[in-house]
Amino acid sequence: MNLNVKNEEKETLVSLAGRMDAVSSPEFEKELGRLIDEGNVNFVIDLTELDYISSAGLRSVLVTAKKLKGKNGQILLASLQAVVKEVFEISGFSTIIPIYESVEEAMAAL
Repeated sequence: MNLNVKNEEKETLVSLAGRMDAVSSPEFEKELGRLIDEGNVNFVIDLTELDYISSAGLRSVLVTAKKLKGKNGQILLASLQAVVKEVFEISGFSTIIPIYESVEEAMAAL
């Protein structure tokens, strides 16, 4: 999985590409944990190029969302591919974490 971070005006844009599974999800959790510790609390996660997410990946997203909730922050997901979106919907995570059709839409929601 490739992870790119870009600090915007009022949010941090994190773009993921590839597969988020038991091997790569700890990297996501560690990097976002570092960014949260640095004071970033509003995240838009661009999943345009994420091809696959496992239960370990879902867990990492949930752990991050819980950390942010404690700091009055939030995590928004954007541009999910059909397969990834289906995983979020079947798992019920789509009712916990807001999902937007585009990065622009998610940024406007903040």
